[in-house]
Amino acid sequence: MLKIVNLSKSFNKNTDNEINIFRNFNLEIEENKCTAIIGSNGCGKSTLLNIIGGSILADKGQILLNEKDIAGLREEQRATYIGRVYQNPSMGVSPSLTILENMSLADKKGEKFTLRKLIKKNNIGKYMELLKDLDLGLENKLNTKVKFLSGGQRQSLSLVMAAMKHPDLLLLDEHTAALDPKTSNVIMQKTKELINKYSMTTMMISHNMKDAIEYSDRIIMLDKGDIVFDKPSINVTEKELIDIYREKLIQNVA
Repeated sequence: MLKIVNLSKSFNKNTDNEINIFRNFNLEIEENKCTAIIGSNGCGKSTLLNIIGGSILADKGQILLNEKDIAGLREEQRATYIGRVYQNPSMGVSPSLTILENMSLADKKGEKFTLRKLIKKNNIGKYMELLKDLDLGLENKLNTKVKFLSGGQRQSLSLVMAAMKHPDLLLLDEHTAALDPKTSNVIMQKTKELINKYSMTTMMISHNMKDAIEYSDRIIMLDKGDIVFDKPSINVTEKELIDIYREKLIQNVA
């Protein structure tokens, strides 16, 4: 489904500060499964998602999505196939626009349109149904500007918008990290429901070991751009992950 072949990426090339994040990195992501990507800061998690999403270009390698190499496509071109939810609840939405306008923009992804013809009245019922599933009352606030919503409400809206076109791949970049524990639990449950509802292939970065186990099918740990752990979530314990995590931290400090 998603196949990364011989991926390489360096920063500050040909300087004393050159950093080689990935060298001939290979990875296959199973279709209709949620894969959690974990690891310490600087291990390459976000860089990997940014390369897949297109905000960072790889130095070399293939990114095969449904056998199509998207490595040469611009970020906006990849957005036709890829949905994404960011750590910052405001990054996946337009705060100055209303909920209805944001939903309409997400519905037009990959199409040509003008702002004057952005909202189609016959789509409003569909948007309300999608929002109703969140159980946050957002379906009754369609004309409210997103900047007036709470962080949890914005992230819930961002999640629905990322999933509404049923993307081939959904990227979740620590999408609950900026939320309080109670709201984070709600968002994770809604995430699981949407993934199951649309059978979406998902890559989820998480620092929460418990969430990684509970909400994914497979767990991959990165360390310095290499895969050092790869198991089905059902066969993993939180203690096992924490022990490996601590061991890698000690090694990196030493």
